[in-house]
Amino acid sequence: MRHLLPSLILVALMAMLMLRGYVHSEILADHRVQPEAATDKVPQKILDGGPVIDTRDGRTTSLDVEDHDLVLTFDDGPDPTWTPKVLDVLKAHHAHAVFFVTGTNASRYPELIRRMVREGHEVGLHTFNHPDLSYQSQKRIDWELSQSQLALAGAAGIRTSLFRPPYSSFADAMDNKSWPVTQYIGTRGYITVVNNTDSEDWQKPGVDEIIRRATPKGGKGAIVLMHDSGGDRHQTVQALDRFLPQLQGQGYVFENLTEALGAPSAHTPVTGTDLWKGEAWIFLVSASDEITDGLVVALAVIGVLVFTRFGLMLVLSAVHARRVRRRDFRWGAAPVTEPVSVLVPAYNEAKCIENTVRSLMASEHPVEVLVIDDGSSDGTALIVEGLDLPNVRVVRQHNAGKPAALNRGLANARYELIVMMDGDTVFEPATVRELVQPFADPSVGAVAGNAKVGNRDSLIGAWQHIEYVMGFNLDRRMYDMLRCMPTIPGAVGAFRRSALERVGGMSDDTLAEDTDITMAMHRDGWRVVYAERARAWTEAPESVQQLWSQRYRWSYGTMQAIWKHRRALIERGPSGRFGRVGLPLVSLFMVLAPLLAPLIDVFLLYGVVFGPTQRTIGAWLGVLTVQAICAAYAFRLDRERMTHLISLPLQQILYRQLMYVVLLQSWITALTGGRLRWQKLRRTGVVEAPGSIPRQRVQSGDDRRPVG
Repeated sequence: MRHLLPSLILVALMAMLMLRGYVHSEILADHRVQPEAATDKVPQKILDGGPVIDTRDGRTTSLDVEDHDLVLTFDDGPDPTWTPKVLDVLKAHHAHAVFFVTGTNASRYPELIRRMVREGHEVGLHTFNHPDLSYQSQKRIDWELSQSQLALAGAAGIRTSLFRPPYSSFADAMDNKSWPVTQYIGTRGYITVVNNTDSEDWQKPGVDEIIRRATPKGGKGAIVLMHDSGGDRHQTVQALDRFLPQLQGQGYVFENLTEALGAPSAHTPVTGTDLWKGEAWIFLVSASDEITDGLVVALAVIGVLVFTRFGLMLVLSAVHARRVRRRDFRWGAAPVTEPVSVLVPAYNEAKCIENTVRSLMASEHPVEVLVIDDGSSDGTALIVEGLDLPNVRVVRQHNAGKPAALNRGLANARYELIVMMDGDTVFEPATVRELVQPFADPSVGAVAGNAKVGNRDSLIGAWQHIEYVMGFNLDRRMYDMLRCMPTIPGAVGAFRRSALERVGGMSDDTLAEDTDITMAMHRDGWRVVYAERARAWTEAPESVQQLWSQRYRWSYGTMQAIWKHRRALIERGPSGRFGRVGLPLVSLFMVLAPLLAPLIDVFLLYGVVFGPTQRTIGAWLGVLTVQAICAAYAFRLDRERMTHLISLPLQQILYRQLMYVVLLQSWITALTGGRLRWQKLRRTGVVEAPGSIPRQRVQSGDDRRPVG
């Protein structure tokens, strides 16, 4: 299910976009217009005949309407703004008309088609996407007709036998290119209707001029061409409101076409399967429009939120950096010099544990090191014991998970200040000292360090390096200033022992125990801060599969932690402050916004393929530029080399997509009630910190001794 649903959602989203693009004439639209051609192959009686051309069953006949009969025809609609106004004027003056509608607009505004039929007007086809049919194959012509009929069936339950070709004019304008199309249209059962009086309202020549052009000479009958779509039609509406009573006063009758010709109605009812297909089509078009419009709104909202977040990060990060980097800045009256207990939970960390422990032995701050072996089977505990280093102890337990290992270490720790790190992480000599200095402020209960990617030489490592520097550290500076830091990284974090005990220690309720404990600290009234100089070097996953597993657990665990602490939204005091400031920010920027952010890429792909290409690419480059500015600023704050930012564009295209799918799967797991187990990542042990004690390899063995 976790793999099937993302695939179905992606397919459904692309299908909706394709359907919307087709209905909005962004896909498969052909805007070519045929130049004038010779007329020698067109029968002379057609060229000299009336505007109604019947080529059904091999006929070649044309008809005209009687004197004082006017058939008003409106092309290119229906339009949600102008068609209702045209219908209102027609209704007010008890006049009928023929609306030659495009299938695209009929699909999008079916209620207007229903109103036309209900008020006695006739509806004709004007193709689906309004192409010049002389350029199209018979297969495409059939498609244009059938899709338009499908829209009419779904909108009003009818079919029509009336057709007007796009870009048509008078009968004498028929040429060798358009005549074969007219003949073929007749074989499909349609009567072609052109016009013999053109109001040219599309040129907006003024109300008086429209009326003059639409008025036939000498009381003759006419088929008058007007438009109810394709732009601003206020002149058409105003002209119509004067034109109808004026000509009615001269004895003219405004009828639909079959009334004027004394023929049976052009409409026939649709029933059964064809009706169901039409209704399904209208439903799908409506759904695609509404959902896509909703996604566009969501994209706009997310865009505003993302840019707001970028702005907050830049401003607050600068304020944070200036504050903590002042020469006179102090966390308290005196620096923290008391010894620290460092807890290292380890499960099958044979490749990394020696580097980790030796880096701690190079610490400039007094430490005791507790390696809590969580039932390892690769000799992790034996390696540590074989090092025979002072102030390093091994605590063994059956495999019970990281939170249990940390609680076991906490129970065996000697000191009030507790530093926690992962078994695949190494510290610089100054890391512990810098990490515990904020505890000089008695309101500080926990400190987040600066986790950095050690194996950044690979492409995935470089991408994660950008993410760590830009996303994590800029975020932490911002959250520090807002006093709602959501996560103390498991790789490098420090706590007051008394604060941990007050909140019940580490919990195994979630897979993100670091986020869980951080939120618990906020709710208990403790301040959580960021120590930028407390650098730790961690080994990021080197394969896509390992990265997937890690981020899947992080995303799911974060959702669990948010849900666990949801009552903070309605509580008072420090818990309420975090609930109404921290939880919304975390939910918005770490869960909801990343989930909807793929819309940027989806619409980018759509815009590049179907247009407007230049504006789409320009907008995406604008977003990338803003991200690059933030990334460059983050690298400058962390004093990192800018060369790694070369891979930023590729990261935005490829790496982010993986993160989106991971987050989506986390959502699906949460919504379907699934359970995600802890997933151990394979490590290589290649990361070493500057200034650590040189590594001396010892023989590891199978460590299966009982708990001691």
